[in-house]
Amino acid sequence: MSERENETPTAAEEERDDYEGWPQAEWAGDAQRPATESESESDVAEEAEEPAPVAEEEQEEEAEGAGALGHVVEADEAGIHTVEHVGGEIDVPTGYALIEGEPRGERRSVGIVVSRFNGGITNKLLQRALDALAEAGVPQEGITIMPVPGAFELPLAAMALAKTRRYACVVALGCVIRGETPHFEFVATEAASGLQLAAIETGVPVAFGVLTCNTVSQAEARIDRAVDAVQSALEMADAFGQLRASAKS
Repeated sequence: MSERENETPTAAEEERDDYEGWPQAEWAGDAQRPATESESESDVAEEAEEPAPVAEEEQEEEAEGAGALGHVVEADEAGIHTVEHVGGEIDVPTGYALIEGEPRGERRSVGIVVSRFNGGITNKLLQRALDALAEAGVPQEGITIMPVPGAFELPLAAMALAKTRRYACVVALGCVIRGETPHFEFVATEAASGLQLAAIETGVPVAFGVLTCNTVSQAEARIDRAVDAVQSALEMADAFGQLRASAKS
């Protein structure tokens, strides 16, 4: 028996022998094998805390995918992103009767109900709405503005204007900002459902231009929602006008 065969295997050699039969796909290299007793617990903890790197190509693909689906906005102060809407148009095949409104304001009268609460925001909403109405061709004498105490009073005022039958549509503007109590949920919910009820009961389009935000900065960033509300109201008014005309023919 040779002198080499009488030697006792060292700890390193025993450890290497233990790994020789293991699958190489899982244990290919010292960096991927389990930590040994010689490795300190702090080193293992630091490796565990390090997040897995994300390839630049994957980040670019995610960004391109989000842009293709819709407009990405910040959902909150923490920087969480979400898809706001998915772009695209309605493609109606030929051969079908089509009633589609346009945001035109010529020869139309429009009622505006606006909340005085959070006036620093709602006044900006009102100015943007008036600019949008002017751009759409609504004459100044065709616009009636009705301020109310708060967002909770918007539905009643909108219904009162709609019931006069003097207005082709009504635009409701307000701002509710979340506070420390459930008051936000009650007011925002009742304002939304009440304005919808006013439109359903009167048959006059009522546009929802009420901001429901967590912070003042979010409300400031969404002043142009007043323009969306004006365009929605005028489009629905035009569609209803076409519908009435087609029913008479």
